[in-house]
Amino acid sequence: MPRILLGVCGGIAAYKALEFTRLATKAGHSVRVVQTEASTRFVGTASFAGITGAPVLITEWEPDPLRGVFPGDPLPEHAPLSHLALVEHADAYLIAPATAETLAKLACGLADNLLTAAALACRRPLIVAPAMNNAMYEHPATQANLATLRARGVTVLEPGVGPLGSPGEFGVGRLPEPPELLAAVETTFDASLRGVNVLVSAGGTREPIDAVRFIGNRSSGRMGFAVAEQAQRRGANVTVVAANVSLPRATGIEYVDVVTAAELADACAARFDACDVLIMAAAVADYRPEAAHGGKLKKDQTGEELNLRLVRTTDVLSSLADRRRPGQTIVGFAAEHGDGALAYGRGKLERKHLDAVVVNDVSGAGIGFDAADNEVWIVTAEGEHHVPKTSKDAVAAAILDAVLNHSSSNDTKVR
Repeated sequence: MPRILLGVCGGIAAYKALEFTRLATKAGHSVRVVQTEASTRFVGTASFAGITGAPVLITEWEPDPLRGVFPGDPLPEHAPLSHLALVEHADAYLIAPATAETLAKLACGLADNLLTAAALACRRPLIVAPAMNNAMYEHPATQANLATLRARGVTVLEPGVGPLGSPGEFGVGRLPEPPELLAAVETTFDASLRGVNVLVSAGGTREPIDAVRFIGNRSSGRMGFAVAEQAQRRGANVTVVAANVSLPRATGIEYVDVVTAAELADACAARFDACDVLIMAAAVADYRPEAAHGGKLKKDQTGEELNLRLVRTTDVLSSLADRRRPGQTIVGFAAEHGDGALAYGRGKLERKHLDAVVVNDVSGAGIGFDAADNEVWIVTAEGEHHVPKTSKDAVAAAILDAVLNHSSSNDTKVR
C-alpha cells in the first residue's frame, strides 16, 4: 500500500487538500497529514484525521501516537523524531497547497516548522503544488524559488488559470484539482510504463440510421478511460480514441473524439504505428445501416414497418493486428453475455493473433456497461487470470500488470 505524506499550508485552497485525501484513501493509499499552524485557520485537523484514521501533526513538540508510521504499519519500539520518521516511511511527500512563504523557505533550506523540516529531510519524491494570488505567483522572487526547487529535483505542479480566492480576481495561481494532484503523486510510485506510448480506444460507436437515430450500444467508456488513466500514472504517454464518451478527462492525456466505427478505425490506424501498446476497450459496432437517410425518417414515410439493411463494419482490431510491428503489444476486449464467454475469449485471442483478451460477462448484476465495477478474465497464451468484482480502476491496473507480465515472459519490452 503506497504511503503519502501530505503537507498543507495556510491558503484558501486548503479545502482541496481534504478532497485529495479522500480520493487518495479511496484509491487504497495510506495518508498522513502535517499542517502549518496557519492552515488550521482554513481546515481543521479533525477533518483530516477523520478521513485518514491517523493523527495530524503541526509541530515536532506534540507526541505522535503512531510514532512516525502510517495507518496499518507496526509501531516502532521508540518514538523517533517526527520530521525524520514521517518522510522515511512515506513513498512520496506532497505539499498542497504550497504558499509563496513555504516555497521561499524550501528554496532557502529553512526548517522552522514540521512541514518544512520534513521537506528538508525528505529523500523520497517531493512534489509541491503552488497556490496563491497571480501577482504573488508571477513575482520574480517566487519564480526564482520555483526554478531553484526544480533544479534540485523537486516536482513542481503548474497552477491553473481561473478565478482566485478574492471576489473578482482571475489569473494564474489556482491549485490543481484533487484528481490531478493524485495522478501526479501516483506517477512517482510506479514508473513501469515510463516513456511507453499507449493507445486506448474507449466508448461505443454509433452508426446513423438517419439524422436523428443511430444503432449503438451501452458502453460508457468508463473501462477504457480507467485503463488510460492507470497507464498515465505509470508514466506512459497516452492517447485515447473516444467514441461518444461524456466522462471527465484527465490532464496530460490526448483525446481524439470519434462517432462511427469507420472514424474510430481511421483514428486508430493513424496512430497505431507510433504506439507500443494498443488496448481496444471500445465497443465497436459489427454492423451499420447500408445507407443513412439524409433527414429524419417519418412514420408516415415508412408505414407499419421499417426495414434496415445492415452491412458489416471493418474489423478494426484484426486489421491493426495484421500490420503490427515486432515488439507491439495488443490487447482486445470481449463483452459477452452468459455461458461460453471465456471460451469465446480464448478463440478471439487465437483468431486475431492478440497478446491478451479481457473477457467480461455483462449478464452479471452491477458490472460491465455503464457501471462503476467490473469482473473480468484476462486471457493470454499462458492461461486465464480472474479479476473478481472490483472497481474499474483496479481492473485497469490488473490489465496493465498483465501487459507487463506478458512482455517480461516473452523477453520483450513494451517500448
